[in-house]
Amino acid sequence: MSLSTNTEAESIGMIDRAIDSGINYFDTADLYDKGMNEMLLGKAVRTKRDKVILATKVGNQWRPDGSGWDWNPRKEYILSAVEASLKRLQTDHIDLYQLHGGTIDDPINDVIDAFELLQQQGKIRYYGISSIRPNVIREYVKRSNMVSVMMQYSLADRRPEETVLDLLKQNNIGVLSRGALAQGLLVNKPAKEYLGHSQEAIAAAAQLIHGIEITSRTASQTSIQFVLQNDAITSAIVGMRRLEQVVEIIATLEKDPLASKTMEELREILPAKFYELHR
Repeated sequence: MSLSTNTEAESIGMIDRAIDSGINYFDTADLYDKGMNEMLLGKAVRTKRDKVILATKVGNQWRPDGSGWDWNPRKEYILSAVEASLKRLQTDHIDLYQLHGGTIDDPINDVIDAFELLQQQGKIRYYGISSIRPNVIREYVKRSNMVSVMMQYSLADRRPEETVLDLLKQNNIGVLSRGALAQGLLVNKPAKEYLGHSQEAIAAAAQLIHGIEITSRTASQTSIQFVLQNDAITSAIVGMRRLEQVVEIIATLEKDPLASKTMEELREILPAKFYELHR
């Protein structure tokens, strides 16, 4: 979703570099750039389709006048939206199709029916949801055969640690984390209050991250490694806007794991909070 400011050639070049370096999971959504992001990704991977796991999302329907979007989890909409995504992605199947949000008031069984039907038709291989709401996640765990949940998780947002991560791990459901850099607050943005943490606490965490093994890794790499070293996390979804960011992300995979003492220091400086809503 970060590629809209680049030229097409720049974006495809970054995706090529990532694939050639061993990154194989690419995540988009029909919402991003009004479908243009799917088109760009489809064009970038069409000759390397067998090398990538292609994921997209559904549920946010653009209004005809382009003024915004509305939440639409109806079965009929999902079954029609997938056709448009397949066309934009230039593929005959989507590896992971995700509900892009979700509330406890949705017709959850209808959503699941839509995904199960698309699986039977071979249009998707697997399905999951993108949600931080514990009450929604619990319902899909109970009712569905989803394989993954995408959620925000970082040193500055450890709310999933209370119950959600253990629940998903126990049910062999993958966790795709997003927001490892906490909107850049852990790396290069001025400190501010964030999800119950004070400005001072965020500043102290950023200072600690910048000081950790500073000769061997960057603050971004430390932040990403913190996420990946939780054994409930399957993959870290990291945005890319510039080629140097792609190179930095790739280099993260070559770094030694953070030491146990370092992980403990990081956890202590920003204690885990709890979800207040949608429990």
